[in-house]
Amino acid sequence: MTAPLLELNNLKTSFKINDDYHAAVDGLTLTINKNEVLAIVGESGCGKSALAFSIMQLHTKAKVEGEINYEGENLIGAPAAKLNALRGKDIGMIFQDSLSALNPLMVVGDQIGEIIYLHHKKGSKAERKSQVYDLLEKVGIPNIEKVYNQYPHELSGGMRQRVVIAMAIANKPQLLIADEPTTALDVTIQAQILELLRELKEDMDAGIIIITHDLGVVAEMADRVAVMYAGQIVELADVYTIMENAKHPYTRSLLNSMPSADQIKDKLHVIQGVVPPLNRLPRTGCRFQERIPWIDASAHEEHPELREVAPGHFVRCTCHEHFEFPADQKHA
Repeated sequence: MTAPLLELNNLKTSFKINDDYHAAVDGLTLTINKNEVLAIVGESGCGKSALAFSIMQLHTKAKVEGEINYEGENLIGAPAAKLNALRGKDIGMIFQDSLSALNPLMVVGDQIGEIIYLHHKKGSKAERKSQVYDLLEKVGIPNIEKVYNQYPHELSGGMRQRVVIAMAIANKPQLLIADEPTTALDVTIQAQILELLRELKEDMDAGIIIITHDLGVVAEMADRVAVMYAGQIVELADVYTIMENAKHPYTRSLLNSMPSADQIKDKLHVIQGVVPPLNRLPRTGCRFQERIPWIDASAHEEHPELREVAPGHFVRCTCHEHFEFPADQKHA
């Protein structure tokens, strides 16, 4: 069997609040293979972006423990020169906040050209400009010559997002982390970007991690899905299993919150409560317990672990065996 492209082993990323560290990513173990799209889904505050920044080793004040093995080499504690050589070349990232991801003092064409030059110090400036034009065309930017010479603040949010995507794919990375890659894009451009990511996966055998709130994107793009809640993976399976036979109460609640053309609902299902802040997050027991109070406490484990309930289908906590929606809600 081919070794995974990326392997996370007991990854823990903690942030200091007052005098103590609190884990935003808490003991996470996960793999991503070449030519695979892994979607990571969950509400804001579940630790998805903290996970992405951990893989890229971009946290400056967090404590990151465990292993982040890229092609068999642990990136935690790796020299800065090694990380700089990987970022932007072998590992690319589409950042969620396009404005802060771009240099406000450089025109966008030079920014994309710079990332090509940093990792391939050959070719003329004219050749790089031609490559940048091709990238801008690929991500659906009109008036390429004009946009090439514009500063980030002169572009709309959707245009900036496309520039960030062009930078992320400029060197055809083997691993691409896409943090909400279709944010601020209209439906037409969203479809174009997703097709571009699909082409990258197939042409380069790339592994892609998509972090998203959009379950429609998950259904269209993902091979496997990891559902994340309060720093942990609560369910992991192939996309068909997640969409058709989800087990964990959190996964089922997310799916039940989606509007459906096949089902007329007076009201959308709303998940009770919110994700607790890091310093008030329960570290024992089922972390989703407080948000499904109608399920008896005895249904939850004291130390829930991911267990394989069917081949390739992993679920955390036995509460999934007892879960039903309240009587006034539509059942999944």
